[in-house]
Amino acid sequence: MAIVLGAEALAGVLGMRDAIGLLEDMSRHEAAGRTFISPRLNTSFEGGWMRMMFGADFESGYSATKAYHLAQGTGVRYVVSLYRLADGELLAMLDGRQITDLRTGAASGVVARRTPVAGRVTVGIVGSGHQGRMQLESLACAYDIESADIYSPTAANREAFAKDMSARLGFPVRAAATAEAAVRGHAVVVAATSSRSGDPVILNAWLDGCRLLCAVGSTRPESVEVDPDAFRDASLTVVDSARAAEEAGDLQQAEKRGYVPHDRQATLAQIVAGQKAVPATGRVVFKSVGSALQDLALAGRYYELLRGHTGLPEASDLASLKRPVSAAGMTGR
Repeated sequence: MAIVLGAEALAGVLGMRDAIGLLEDMSRHEAAGRTFISPRLNTSFEGGWMRMMFGADFESGYSATKAYHLAQGTGVRYVVSLYRLADGELLAMLDGRQITDLRTGAASGVVARRTPVAGRVTVGIVGSGHQGRMQLESLACAYDIESADIYSPTAANREAFAKDMSARLGFPVRAAATAEAAVRGHAVVVAATSSRSGDPVILNAWLDGCRLLCAVGSTRPESVEVDPDAFRDASLTVVDSARAAEEAGDLQQAEKRGYVPHDRQATLAQIVAGQKAVPATGRVVFKSVGSALQDLALAGRYYELLRGHTGLPEASDLASLKRPVSAAGMTGR
């Protein structure tokens, strides 16, 4: 019996600390070779684009797809489909917007928990959208934050971010007039922009003293969110997907220039499992492009927590089974 979990049903069920823990568990499964993830399908069409992802976790017994698409002038929609691996049954269809925002923030929290910073921490953020908010909330789960600065090109947006997040998190968040003013002097810096430019939004020259740089906004080859030189000066570059360089323009440029040698890079799974250590000093750059396993980790838990609730839409004949006539006929179409 497949259930439908819309945005309203998901709201407030999982918190940021929950999400960080779920991603840590999934990373351990990945490091142990108990997961599968497919390449991302990207396609464009008149008036928009579509991306599709698939991941399977053999420890939890779930697999999931996520499809998300843009309609120009409207925005992006996300749908996650959760399956049981044992028999392929569709268990749930979930609105994917909150899952995407929450898991992207949580991934930075996973890295931050393993990147110690002495004393109270200050944070600089460029990008005042949903991701910027989730990033700051996630970092607040890992560090004792003293204050934060936020820059967005739209003054009203950065002012609203500063007011809302100060009240929500209990420490001062200030609006900065420029990206440089938001970034300079902070131990932790976040790039969470929607920029599609080939010119970096954050320059390496602004990052003196930066211990952790989380670059989470740029996930397309044509987009360069952070200066490639920021990777050159890093002690370690962490990625949440082994295919990150196929997708993110800033990481592509850094790799082409030889700034991310093998001995100074690691996956999220490797650092969670202790297979690679985060250096005690120097800059750590976390480049996030997202992973179907992250979506799966949250979708599975939402399903487990909500499946017994009354009033949820159900469809027993959704994704009904078509049995093959013979083994030779198991091709489908």
